[in-house]
Amino acid sequence: MKGNMTEETTKVKSADAEKYRGMAILAYVIFFIPLLTEAKDSPYVKFHVKQGLIVLLSSIAVSVIGSIIPFLGWFLILPIGSLLVLFIWIMGIINALNGEEKQVPLVGKYADQLFKF
Repeated sequence: MKGNMTEETTKVKSADAEKYRGMAILAYVIFFIPLLTEAKDSPYVKFHVKQGLIVLLSSIAVSVIGSIIPFLGWFLILPIGSLLVLFIWIMGIINALNGEEKQVPLVGKYADQLFKF
């Protein structure tokens, strides 16, 4: 009986991921758009919205810190940090495209701690 419940949960989760895959991908481009649609009630979409928001905040932090610190920020923090954020952003989109709820590298673990929606 326990095995059947797991299979049903997996099917429901898979159907949720299949139905809202586009919204999950959109969460990494413009994070708040999925929250304005019927997808806002999907745990799958909420997970990716949180991940997309944390990637956006990371990008802003790299830009601000890299812009404020002369020379080191301009020639080291901005280029390397921007490439790292781009890599994280692409990983999030790939996870959403594959229907997975994997945390993005480095900053993904903070998404659930910071955002409770």
